[in-house]
Amino acid sequence: MFILSIIPIALAFFMGYIYGYWIKPNRQLKETIRRTRESCLAALEDGRKGVYKTIVMDGNKSSELVVEVKEQAVTELGQVKVQYLSAYYKNPDFRTRKGEALLKEVHSLLGEYLPVHEIEWFDPKGQQQNIKNYLNTLEEKPKKYFSL
Repeated sequence: MFILSIIPIALAFFMGYIYGYWIKPNRQLKETIRRTRESCLAALEDGRKGVYKTIVMDGNKSSELVVEVKEQAVTELGQVKVQYLSAYYKNPDFRTRKGEALLKEVHSLLGEYLPVHEIEWFDPKGQQQNIKNYLNTLEEKPKKYFSL
């Protein structure tokens, strides 16, 4: 009779051990990998950003135009298709447009494509490439231990 009462307790202890040391950590690991993958993809979707500077002249006045751009595509000829995020003139008296009106003016002045070597990228050390490599590693390693 004593052995029959110990078997359910031993079975419960063994199942608790399996759940606590094998199943639950794998769930936590999967959740952590999923959150990390989402943050890496969000960082990659954010794209490469940089600053483009040029001198704009209007009659006898001139001012430096500083434009924050986001890379959308790169051509084989070294041109970058950009999206204009913000812009300002260093000389505030040069032109008085602000916001969307200034961005439309910048688009009409500079066009959609800019030379890649004239843009000062915020990411000089290849952070985007590091994120891509990390994401590939993140997708390959867990497959050895469990399927996602």
